Amino acid sequence: MELIVPTKKQTHEGFCLFHSTLTSKRFSGPPNNRRSKSSSSVKVLVKQNKIFAISRSKTLGRLSSVDKRPHVVETFEEFESNNYLRRLVRNGELEECFKHLESMVYGGDIPDIIPCTSLIRGFCRTGQTKKATRVLEILEDSGAIPDVITYNVLISGYCKSGEIDNALMVLDRMSVAPDVVTYNTILRTLCDGGKLKQAMHVLDCMLQRECYPDVITYTILIEATCKESGVGQAMKLLDEMRSKGCVPDVVTYNVLINGICKEGRLNEAIKFLNSMPSYGCQPNVITHNIVLRSMCSTGRWMDAEKLLADMVRKGCSPSVVTFNILINFLCRKGLLGRAIDLLEKMPKYGCTPNSLSYNPLLHAFCKEKKMDRAIEYLEVMVSRGCYPDIVTYNTLLTALCKDGKVDVAVEILNQLCNKGCSPVLITYNTVIDGLSKVGKTELAIELLNEMREKGLQPDIITYSSLVAGLSREGKVDEAIKFFHDLEGLDIRLNAITYNAIMLGLCKARQTDRAIDFLAYMISKGCKPTESTYTILIEGIAYEGLAEAALELLNELCSRGVVKKSSAEQVVVKM
Repeated sequence: MELIVPTKKQTHEGFCLFHSTLTSKRFSGPPNNRRSKSSSSVKVLVKQNKIFAISRSKTLGRLSSVDKRPHVVETFEEFESNNYLRRLVRNGELEECFKHLESMVYGGDIPDIIPCTSLIRGFCRTGQTKKATRVLEILEDSGAIPDVITYNVLISGYCKSGEIDNALMVLDRMSVAPDVVTYNTILRTLCDGGKLKQAMHVLDCMLQRECYPDVITYTILIEATCKESGVGQAMKLLDEMRSKGCVPDVVTYNVLINGICKEGRLNEAIKFLNSMPSYGCQPNVITHNIVLRSMCSTGRWMDAEKLLADMVRKGCSPSVVTFNILINFLCRKGLLGRAIDLLEKMPKYGCTPNSLSYNPLLHAFCKEKKMDRAIEYLEVMVSRGCYPDIVTYNTLLTALCKDGKVDVAVEILNQLCNKGCSPVLITYNTVIDGLSKVGKTELAIELLNEMREKGLQPDIITYSSLVAGLSREGKVDEAIKFFHDLEGLDIRLNAITYNAIMLGLCKARQTDRAIDFLAYMISKGCKPTESTYTILIEGIAYEGLAEAALELLNELCSRGVVKKSSAEQVVVKM
């Protein structure tokens, strides 16, 4: 930029005002392909040899909102005010920044759109979309002209918070032309919400406004079409895409291959995979993983092995996801030896196993009740620097509790926090249920209190396990107390919980209370099951009223409430 200084005059407060002309170079600032290349008159405000503000008669890009006021020099106070605005938003002081923005505009200053856009983004990230919209309104009312980036940030915020109607309203009221990013953001949200018809309407509007779709636009629509109308319709969209000179990329083809696989047409998916290079697009590891997963789900292990060898031969390195797909399949089929062999080969291909590589093995060992092997592999993964996740531990704890090894389960649970893995609700529920089943409800209640202290809210499974355990131990009154705690959670109780209380009452020879509990159960809208009635019949017999119990059993059998096979089992017990 060359400065031509025909005159120099002193202004108030010691400012010197120079007029300049842009010649061959553009004004410095962020690159913008929509920036005008024409010359413009520029005013530079200088104080003590420092440039404080630049004002232009034409907009040359996204610099500051002062650019929108031709031939008006930004005051020093306005410059400082915008600086303060930038500092506040940079420090994340959103509320203070908002107040300062209001104060600025009220005082007649025009805010810079860049920090205002950042403020809009900040409010959107915290879910305050209404506040973000208010920032845009203030910006527009001040005389500043928001650019497409500002609108895109607000539209994206609305889309992420599920407010698609508000996003569309912003699109309609934009004072600048939307770009392909604007439309892609809205199309993605509409398609993810299953609103393909509305998305196609937005596409029509996009074309009418001469904003041309890119590969991302078409890929979004092709994926949604695959889900809603099938691959056949999606292929028509692919043809349209090509006819408009938009070249599909590997992501587009991956979407189509995934759709073909989901329709169960695996052979077609393999052909499509092999034909991709003829379209000038090489399949990537994700493409192969999609087909591999489909092969494994249909039991075509040999084909999966061939595809793995083929991708390696073609220079497409398998990822950890590739191996995890295969290991998971082999473990589900009980082929643990082959799964372990594949796990050991992973480093050879530059892949480091993660917890998802080991978890299927641990689950398979637990399923086959090979707890020693499961714990052995837990130690192996830790020794290799792969730390178990909560899924790993939950799998192990479930198996230990089913095997009656609740003491080991409690020990592992107590060590979890030291291993940097915080227990979740299902973790506690598993161990509480295991303890309740082996008559250790006191320890189970201690765990209940511990989980509450950690901010975890017990659910129906937690309380049902305790109610059943206490009832089995003959602590019926305590079980009823927990039952009422469960009612206080405003959860609809099922017959299993009621049956557990009735079983405890019958064992305590309090069948009359059990019958009252049956009436209470019905009054609460919970339908009794066959087990409910057989528990009561056995309870009546247990109190020495065998004849009355048998008479009631026959009556219930004749009404079809209790099956004949179940009745015969009750008679044997009586």
